[in-house]
Amino acid sequence: MSTEIVPITGQAVVASNGVNALPSLVEQGGNAARFAWDEFFYAEHHNPHTQKAYMAAVKKFLAWCEGQGLELLTITPGLVGQYLVGLGGSAAKRNLHLAALRGFFDRLVQRHVVILNPAASVRGVKDTVMEGKTPEITIDQARTLLASIDTSHLLGLRDRAVLATLAYTACRGGAVAKLRLQDFQSDGSQYVLRFQEKGGKSREIPVRHDLEGFIRAYLDAAKIEMEGKDSPLFRAGNGRTKRLTGNAMSSKVICELVKRRLKDAGLPSRLSPHSFRVTAITDLLTQGVPLEDVQYLAGHAEPRTTGLYDRRQKKVTRNIVERISI
Repeated sequence: MSTEIVPITGQAVVASNGVNALPSLVEQGGNAARFAWDEFFYAEHHNPHTQKAYMAAVKKFLAWCEGQGLELLTITPGLVGQYLVGLGGSAAKRNLHLAALRGFFDRLVQRHVVILNPAASVRGVKDTVMEGKTPEITIDQARTLLASIDTSHLLGLRDRAVLATLAYTACRGGAVAKLRLQDFQSDGSQYVLRFQEKGGKSREIPVRHDLEGFIRAYLDAAKIEMEGKDSPLFRAGNGRTKRLTGNAMSSKVICELVKRRLKDAGLPSRLSPHSFRVTAITDLLTQGVPLEDVQYLAGHAEPRTTGLYDRRQKKVTRNIVERISI
């Protein structure tokens, strides 16, 4: 059998009617292979982003294998390794593809489609991350952004409440998008926001006084407090009418909101909703708040992850580069 590498293409596997189809190698593997496919992608992975990324990775690999004239039973660890080398890109990208292949072939082994998992013994690419890539928004920039919003109308009140929620809870834009009316509630002594985070985690974050005021001003103007408790907290707008729909804002819409408000305030466009998370974590650590407390606020399972957001000692100042004697 030839092991000559055929260039990898991004061609999707699509049925003749335009609907995504099972890869040919899975179809050829019979009912057990089809069952493994369904089990891995639809029963094991419920996060739509993970499901989409893993499915794209596995489809791309199987299309490449089909181009080599391979069958599921003839795929070897060496071929998986060669494929990953030819894939190129960042270490994170190749490790994601490897994780998808390991998981999928594990299912094929369990369903007796193949004898051994050819991806199990393939080593991942070492990916040492010292600092996250998300740029932080400075405290002054964040204050400028919040102060720049015209709150004489409903969408301005909503946007200020969304931005303040990002700034004062250190939560992800996706978690803010999922908030429902029932998630803004009083525990008897203070108001809290209950967030649904990545991995199905649920956390309550106390609402500071100014954020409570921003959310209440928005709710009073929107007149939605008496709606069903499962209704979205932050609603999407209806074009240029400055009115709200009944639909929740998506994480994409929240990102667009942030970008639009940054532009209006004359602030750098490279900033994003995640920039608030970086700044909140760095600011609290700078003030001496214990790492474990900041880790809990951020919802990280490991303190090392929280450390990736810490920008205190990882800045190269202009004063340093001006001293280079070239």
